[in-house]
Amino acid sequence: MSEAPALRRLLVVDPCDDCHRLLPGLRSVGWDVDSCTLENAADKTCDVGLLRLQPFHLERPDAVKELISRSGTEWIAVLNQEVLRLQNVGDFVCEWFFDFHTLPFDVSRVQVTLGRAFGMARLRGQGSVHIDQPEHELLGDSKPIRELRKLLSKLAPTESPVLIRGESGTGKELVARTLHRQSQRHSKPFVAINCGAIPEHLIQSELFGHEKGAFTGAHQRKVGRIEAANGGTLFLDEIGDLPLELQANLLRFLQEKHIERVGGSQPIPVDVRVLAATHVDLEAAIEKKRFREDLYYRLNVLQVVTAPLRERHGDLSMLANHFSHFYSHETGRRPRSFSEDALVAMGKHDWPGNVRELANRVRRGLVLAEGRQIEARDLGLISQHAIAAPMGTLEDYKTRAERQALCDVLNRHSDNLSVAARVLGVSRPTFYRLLHKHQIR
Repeated sequence: MSEAPALRRLLVVDPCDDCHRLLPGLRSVGWDVDSCTLENAADKTCDVGLLRLQPFHLERPDAVKELISRSGTEWIAVLNQEVLRLQNVGDFVCEWFFDFHTLPFDVSRVQVTLGRAFGMARLRGQGSVHIDQPEHELLGDSKPIRELRKLLSKLAPTESPVLIRGESGTGKELVARTLHRQSQRHSKPFVAINCGAIPEHLIQSELFGHEKGAFTGAHQRKVGRIEAANGGTLFLDEIGDLPLELQANLLRFLQEKHIERVGGSQPIPVDVRVLAATHVDLEAAIEKKRFREDLYYRLNVLQVVTAPLRERHGDLSMLANHFSHFYSHETGRRPRSFSEDALVAMGKHDWPGNVRELANRVRRGLVLAEGRQIEARDLGLISQHAIAAPMGTLEDYKTRAERQALCDVLNRHSDNLSVAARVLGVSRPTFYRLLHKHQIR
C-alpha cells in the first residue's frame, strides 16, 4: 500500500475575503493551509507563502522583505487593481516574489503557480546553506577545511605562539579568532594589528603605547595594542611587513614578557598569547636580511597553513550561497541563487584572491543581477567556453576533463556523493577511485 503524499504547507498572510474562499479548494488538493497577519508571520513555517499585498505593506516594505528573507521559501503576491496602480509596485513584486495574481482569482492558475513555487522552493533549499554560526566561523566541508578545524582544536588550548601562513584572502584572521575563541583566554581581549597597514613612524606607539609628552602631539598617555591584549590574544597580521627595528623590540617582549611605553622607563608585565600571520615567504626574507631569524623561531613554534580556495573542492558553491545570504541584508535585495553558467564560470576561475575575492564578487553580483539568478557576467567572470585550452596530448585532455568533471560535480553535490556519482554515470567505488587518483578530498 503506497503512502499518502506529505502535506504541502501554505501560509496565507493578511488574507482577504477572496483568499478565504480559495482555501477549501486548495485543501482538497493536498495543501495544509494556515493564515495569519504580517506581525505574526515570523513565528510560522511554510513551504510556500501567499501574501495579500496592500498599500500599507508598500509603506513599510522592510517588514515584507524580512519575512521573505527569513522564510527561505518562495512567495506569491496577491494584488487588486488599486495596488497595481501604485508607483514602483512592479519593481517590488518582481524583486521579492516568485509570481503574482490579480483579483479575482483564476483558481486553476493559482494551483499551477503554487505547485511551481513549491518545486522551486525545494530546489532553492537544496542548493543553499543558511549559516546561523558566528561570522568568524570557518565554513566548508572540503578535506583541507576539515583538517584545519581538527588541527585548530588541538592547538587552541596551548599557550604556544602560532604562525599562520597562507595566500591573501584565505582566512588567516578567521583562524586566529577561532584559536582565541577555543582557548582558555576566550573571555579576555582579542586584539588584532595589521603590521603592513600602519605608517612606520606610528607602529612603535601603536604596539607599545606612549607616555604623555613622549613626542610632539603626545598629549596624554596611550595604552598600546600589546598592553590592551593583556590576559588575551595578540594577533599580528602581515608580520613580514614589520620594520627590523620593531622586530627587535617585539623579540625582546617575547623573551622578557614585559614592555616599556615610548617615553617611559618602567617595565610593564604583559601576559598575552601571540599569533602571527603572513602571506610572504619568511625564509626568503631571512635570507635577504629583511626578517630576523631569532624572531622567526620565536613566532613559529606551531604552524598553521590555510588552503587556497582552488584546493577546497566542494566548498565553492556553499560559500557563494552563504555570501549571497549574508550580503543580501546590506544590498537590500533578496538572496539569489547562481545560474548554471555562473556555477561553471566560478568552477573554472582560479580565485587568486581566494575567499575574499569570492565574497566581493558575490556582493557585486547581488547588486548587478537583473534576473532571479546571478549570472557569470554579474560576477565579473567571462564565459570559459571562449577560452582555448593549451594544446597537449590526447591523454592530457582526458586527464584534465576527468578532473574538471569531478570538481564541477563536487561543487554542486558535495553533500551527497551518491548523487555526484550518478550525475557522472559511474558507480560509487569508481567515483571514490577517481577522487583518490586526482587527490581530491
